Amino acid sequence: MEFFNEAMTMINANVEWAPLIIFGLLFLAGFNIPVSEDLMLFTSAILAAKNPEYKYQLFIGVFAGAYISDLICYGFIGRYLGNKLFKIKFFASMITPEKLETINSFFKKYGVMTLILGRFVPFGFRNALFLSAGLGKMNAVKFALSDLLACTISCVSFFYIYFTYGEVAIEYVKKSNYVIGAAAVIIIGFFIFKRYKNKKATS
Repeated sequence: MEFFNEAMTMINANVEWAPLIIFGLLFLAGFNIPVSEDLMLFTSAILAAKNPEYKYQLFIGVFAGAYISDLICYGFIGRYLGNKLFKIKFFASMITPEKLETINSFFKKYGVMTLILGRFVPFGFRNALFLSAGLGKMNAVKFALSDLLACTISCVSFFYIYFTYGEVAIEYVKKSNYVIGAAAVIIIGFFIFKRYKNKKATS
C-alpha cells in the first residue's frame, strides 16, 4: 500500500499525463502484458476524485484503453495468430483447447451475456474470454458491439463506485468479484458435466 500511495502521489503531481499513461498501459494489456484493468480503473477514479477537472479525460483514457485492449486480444492474438498460440507455452497454459470449447459453447448459448458477466470475473478470465472469441472466429462486428456494451457497463460501474466511495469500495468490489467468480465456476462446471453426461448417453 505504501508503494501504491507513493506512485499515486507521483502521478497526481503529473495528472495531466495520467489519461495517456493509463491508456498506454491498458493498450499493452491487449498483448497479454500483465497490466490490471481493475487497478487502472481504481487509479483513474481516485485521481479523478482528487482532480475533478480531469474527470472526463481520465474516464475516457481508462475506457478507451480497456476497450481497445479487448479488440487487440480478440483480433490480433485470437483471430490473426489463431492456433499458433498453442505452440507458445505461455498462451497454451492459459487457453487450452478444452477451455476454448467450453467458452465457445457459452458464447453460442448465452451470447452477449457471456461478455458482460465475464468482465466481472477475476483471475485473468477476461483475456481468456477474448482470446476464445477470436480463436472461435466470432463475428468481428458482433464481438465489437457486444464488448462495447460489456466494457461500458463494467467501466462505468467501477469508475463510479471508486470515484464516489474511494478506497473503502475496494474490499466490497473484491468480495463481489469472488462471489461472481465462484458462481461462474459452478455454472461452467455444471455445463461441462451436462455435456459429458449427454455425450455418454448418446455413445
